[in-house]
Amino acid sequence: MSVPLAELTGDYVLDPTHTRIGFVARHAMVTKVRGAFHEFEGTAHLDGADPARSTGQVVIKAESIDTGVEQRDQHLRTNDFLDAPNFPDITFRTTGVEQKSETEYRVTGDLTIKDTTKPVTIDFEYTGNAVDPYGNLRVGLEGSVIVSRKEFGITWNAALEGGGVLVGDKIVLEFDVSAIKQG
Repeated sequence: MSVPLAELTGDYVLDPTHTRIGFVARHAMVTKVRGAFHEFEGTAHLDGADPARSTGQVVIKAESIDTGVEQRDQHLRTNDFLDAPNFPDITFRTTGVEQKSETEYRVTGDLTIKDTTKPVTIDFEYTGNAVDPYGNLRVGLEGSVIVSRKEFGITWNAALEGGGVLVGDKIVLEFDVSAIKQG
């Protein structure tokens, strides 16, 4: 049974076993590489009566990047890309929430990758809520945003023989969220 939006007000934590934080990058100008981060934690305060008063933050472990190819993942953890040994966390902290419709929300915040922080805006769809078999109230959200990796100081690339580059600049960040109400 779904709970009315106003009754969702409260503090939440991301359920890492039912949440996916992923990305899509253009490879060799012709295909896409998909991946995800498997280690992260996040909290949110949702205000169902006044969504603009909602807040949230996510901390992602850069070393947990996974594209399914270990050699590529090792390269992505180096200074050419995420520099995970020196910058272990990728963070996002909300600075604003705007309700666009009954199920659409625009979340703005500061995204930090390596030592660069930039504002980003993520459009989320509220996919619903339910009480799970263990009595936990869960809410679901899906969203994505396109960011320029160069804006975060991630500029490594290789020229292709026929023109173009190996790795595209635009990266799609994807969020499929299941959050559990606390208390």
